[in-house]
Amino acid sequence: MASYVPYSSPPVRLPSLNKTKELAQRIGIDLSQDEVAEYRDLMKDIIGCYNEIEKLPEITLPVKYPRLPGYRPTAEENLFNAWYWKTDIKGASEGLLQGKRIAMKDTIAVSGVPMMGGSWVMEGYVPEFDATVVTRVLDAGGTVAGKAVCEDWCVSGVSYMAAKGPTLNPCAYTHSAGGSSSGCAVLVAKGEVDMAIGGDQGGSIRLPASCCGIVGLKPTHGLVPYTGAQAMEPTNDHLGPMTRSVKDCALLLEAIAGYDDGLDQRQNPTIVGEKYSDSLECENLKNITIGLLEEGFMQEDKDFTVNSIVKSAVSKMSKLLLAKIVDVSVPLHNQGKNIRWCMAHQGISDTMLRGGCVGSGHKGFYSTSMMDAVGRGLQSQPDDLSPAVKRVWMLGEYMKHEYRGRFYGKAQNLRRLLTAEYDKVFQEVDVIVMPTIPFKTPKLPAKKHISFSSVERGWTKSGQHITL
Repeated sequence: MASYVPYSSPPVRLPSLNKTKELAQRIGIDLSQDEVAEYRDLMKDIIGCYNEIEKLPEITLPVKYPRLPGYRPTAEENLFNAWYWKTDIKGASEGLLQGKRIAMKDTIAVSGVPMMGGSWVMEGYVPEFDATVVTRVLDAGGTVAGKAVCEDWCVSGVSYMAAKGPTLNPCAYTHSAGGSSSGCAVLVAKGEVDMAIGGDQGGSIRLPASCCGIVGLKPTHGLVPYTGAQAMEPTNDHLGPMTRSVKDCALLLEAIAGYDDGLDQRQNPTIVGEKYSDSLECENLKNITIGLLEEGFMQEDKDFTVNSIVKSAVSKMSKLLLAKIVDVSVPLHNQGKNIRWCMAHQGISDTMLRGGCVGSGHKGFYSTSMMDAVGRGLQSQPDDLSPAVKRVWMLGEYMKHEYRGRFYGKAQNLRRLLTAEYDKVFQEVDVIVMPTIPFKTPKLPAKKHISFSSVERGWTKSGQHITL
């Protein structure tokens, strides 16, 4: 009697003849029918390699602390629509963040807790690992209080592009809370959490912090590991603290900064975190020189009231704290927004949309579950993306395929020149000051305007918050 062999489908199937021909046509190769069959046959052995490695266990990020999955808050618990998910994950019994409640932007993976990155496309994804910053917060004695709403895949700064509706500004309900880390800023401003960790690629920590009146820091690139968070464009990805005070900002940065053992491609192995709170223990600023950036106060959409308030605050630092104030200039600053957008569109298309929010070509940690969730979502429901994401994707694909990626490369090269200009100024000053946003916080658009309102266009046009 023949033995029974149960049927099992291979993880990776050999493409059909039609699919093989389609693959060739996709990259501009013309094959005869005989050649189609020959190339398909050549693929067999390599397909076997994929099926073999699927049998092997892979590395993942640790989950060190027990937790319940939490819950989606009711409307009554979420008046500003700032919470995506509530949790109560306790960390170590002592540490730098003992007694602090911290919210995570909903692009940062928390094991067992749903994650949608502000988009219907990812809804239902539940990561099986903790992002490195989550583990570091818990190791420092903090409590992860939940996930904060963000804009649809973070491609907006206006707080009304999130899939589950606009996030309201706690200072003025009819105005933008900024974005894309909208929920983080609102929860901190309202005192519902002590701290939050946001993400910033083009202002997404600094914009909402400015709009909601809190402290937001975009750290030096690579200082805080991005491991386990949704990537947009690796040369622009940052995670950073959002708090109500500079002291708390320094404490949270202390807890999360530092090298991540090669798991994050953005980090140099020489990166070391410091005791940032120690630098706050000074009586005055008499040894500090503050540079007022000329170009930062001359944006075409500037509001003179905003300029006046910023300069007045700096003047007080001089009179009361003895800081030295000088005027400085970085001429290429005015091109910063153009440089950033030329990098962002193709970079986001390649990494976030084509690369499953992880990308490729590096030796860091790859979240295969996130890559799979993003890929499935985009294949099945691309129409559910926000207008902002659709624009970025279409333009990114256009620039890559029609202009061969040359402008992305040139923008990256120009970035180095801009950085060098800033470095030259920093040889003369300790701090450069300018308005985060050159105009007052705008109102949210009317509900019927679901595409690109004057609010969205204003953020994009200004580019004041875009520093490289």
